[in-house]
Amino acid sequence: MGYSDVSGLARLSGHHNLIDGLKYFESWLKGIVVANENPLVSVITPTFNRSDFLPESIDSVLAQTYQNFQLIIVDDGSTDSTREVVEPYLTDQRIKYFYQSNQGQSVARNKGISESSGEFICFLDSDNAWLPNKLDRSLLEFSRFPQSDIVYGDGILIDEKSAEIGKNTMKRYSGRITHHLLKDNFVSMNTTMTRRKCFDELGSFNESDRVAEDYELWLRFSTRFEFRYIPEFLSYYRVMENQISSDKKKRFSSNERLLLKFLEQYPDAVTSRQRRQGLSHFYIRKARYEISIKSFRDSIYDIARGINYYPWWQGPWRALGKLLLKR
Repeated sequence: MGYSDVSGLARLSGHHNLIDGLKYFESWLKGIVVANENPLVSVITPTFNRSDFLPESIDSVLAQTYQNFQLIIVDDGSTDSTREVVEPYLTDQRIKYFYQSNQGQSVARNKGISESSGEFICFLDSDNAWLPNKLDRSLLEFSRFPQSDIVYGDGILIDEKSAEIGKNTMKRYSGRITHHLLKDNFVSMNTTMTRRKCFDELGSFNESDRVAEDYELWLRFSTRFEFRYIPEFLSYYRVMENQISSDKKKRFSSNERLLLKFLEQYPDAVTSRQRRQGLSHFYIRKARYEISIKSFRDSIYDIARGINYYPWWQGPWRALGKLLLKR
């Protein structure tokens, strides 16, 4: 019975409130209707010199329990054996390969979007992978919550040998999430599934962004569309050796620039209080990271900014106390 099963009817009897029970039944019934439509899902994989990990990524798509997909691989100017690695997979008519000169991930993803035809769009980086039920579980969430436009979940961290090293769990939200996104980018790109209409209405990736390009996209989409968080692990995110610290520095810098630009372009997206709260949270997160790498001068500056934006929040004062204890 597709994404739902007859046990859903049995669970109906567990609702003491008749209205709640009817709402559950309506949601369950919508799940069956959407499941029977069997929508096409477009999977877009940008890649650059990742011939070592790309097969694992492709195989995880082919192993999905939901099989009505197209996989679009956009090679962003690779100089390794990427083309040779992809070649055997092209016998599957669902897989398409495009080569372009090196222009960055945003351009590659946009190329994939333009070549896609699915009702839903997903992204999978070439060094990452999916759990087998990723597509099925995402479509089920759309079935249960048809008002949602983007669904996303949690990720499992793996190393270069594909061994699990942790879980990417953090506070995540559903609904209109702009004010939450000001504090942190908690929407993990490789776990998302997005309705095509979102890209049709608000555009694709900003091609001038080379780092944190997904953050800008989610901020923009959050001004109009509904997000839905799935509290389950949907993807594997690979962490390379010596990657974490350098990436964090770049991401904080890029996120700050994108955040301030977004607030300038969309001044009515949040209330004045939400704006101040969001910026205070952001700068305190940045300060805590700076304290952890002993960049105390920078942390003092960011703590001061956190206090300035929202002095009533205890976060900046706690960060200041932590800094004083470290020195």
